Amino acid sequence: MKNSNIIALNKQEEIDLLQSILKDGAQRMLAVAIESEVEGFIDKNRSLKTANDKAAIVRNGYLPERTIQTGLGDIAVKIPKVRDRSGSNLKFNSQLVPPYLKRAKSIDELLPWLYLRGISTGDFPEALQHLLGVDAKGLSANTISRLKNSWEDDYKSWTKRDLSRKRYVYVWADGVHCNVRLNDRLCLLVVIGADELGNKELLAVSDGYRESSASWEDVLMDLTQRGLTVPPKLAIGDGAMGFWNAVGKVWPTTDQQRCWVHKTANVMEKLPKAMQPKVKEALHNIWQAETRDEADKAFDYCIERFSTKYPKAMACLEKDKAEMLVFYDYPAETWQHIRTTNPIESVFATVRLRTHKMKNCGSRITTLTMAFKLMATAQKRWHRLRGSKHLADVITGVKFVDGIKQIADQKQDAA
Repeated sequence: MKNSNIIALNKQEEIDLLQSILKDGAQRMLAVAIESEVEGFIDKNRSLKTANDKAAIVRNGYLPERTIQTGLGDIAVKIPKVRDRSGSNLKFNSQLVPPYLKRAKSIDELLPWLYLRGISTGDFPEALQHLLGVDAKGLSANTISRLKNSWEDDYKSWTKRDLSRKRYVYVWADGVHCNVRLNDRLCLLVVIGADELGNKELLAVSDGYRESSASWEDVLMDLTQRGLTVPPKLAIGDGAMGFWNAVGKVWPTTDQQRCWVHKTANVMEKLPKAMQPKVKEALHNIWQAETRDEADKAFDYCIERFSTKYPKAMACLEKDKAEMLVFYDYPAETWQHIRTTNPIESVFATVRLRTHKMKNCGSRITTLTMAFKLMATAQKRWHRLRGSKHLADVITGVKFVDGIKQIADQKQDAA
């Protein structure tokens, strides 16, 4: 057929042209931004004069051109030089392109993400060519190996950081099992904290034997020895007794909240599929109740309704009743954060994906390092807790009943 109404789309030359336009535009914008930086630096120091009453800070050409690796490919950049004729030794350093910067921060974040997504070290050059262009340099297998070594140093330094000036109101804890070598399992123990301003922060990524009491106790004691001497007000975790035994020893004053997501899953496992939707609805009626009294009634009704036919499922639910409802003693605005261990589960998903795709993740320290890098990168996008304005009250011991702050008159009425 000579006539055809098929239009060819996504031609390679069109894609290359678009890439070239975007790259050229980015290069010009970066040059303008750097020029603005140097002009601001000169203007800030305009009052400095030489002995002849001339401007002491003046332009002095450019440093040699260098390239920065970005998602659009290598971008050439020239950094202006500034001469200080006052003897004050003032130097201009671009905040956009600091000295020795070789690649955009987004690429440094991309590398551990790709590794955890299942890309092996030897496959990085080919994978990155598709992302950064065929001219991408400096990302050979050896380069990736050196980067992984630097990540290991970052992890070791992070595990020794001082926590003496920190105060955490809530902490979430959970464990995930990973394959390290064939027939060898590693349990990652992770703790995330929320400070008095509501900012979430990764506190610990360690390894342990399963989720034993001794392993969790080592993690909590390490945090204490590095300065975290004031225990958090509330700890959130699943039903693993190892963590709660450790909390009882190391942080005896910390309240304990069981994760509703884990509890729901545990109850569902003991039910036939046909009954799961009805029981799940009954569980939702408990933790979505406005007050503890309403939650107690919904709890008792659920037990009474289903215990005859499904005693194991209801026994699983009933054994942690007190710990399931602790969140009512904390600000209602933060309930959605403290009823579950979701802050940890969301970052665990990629770790599980990596260990599922690869038959082994490498050594113990490699697995720890990769998990740390992924979580540290994710931390930059974590949002502040809702209701963070109430956390200072939680720290000072202000009482909350059904999520509502109790003022003096309310306390007297409650008495």
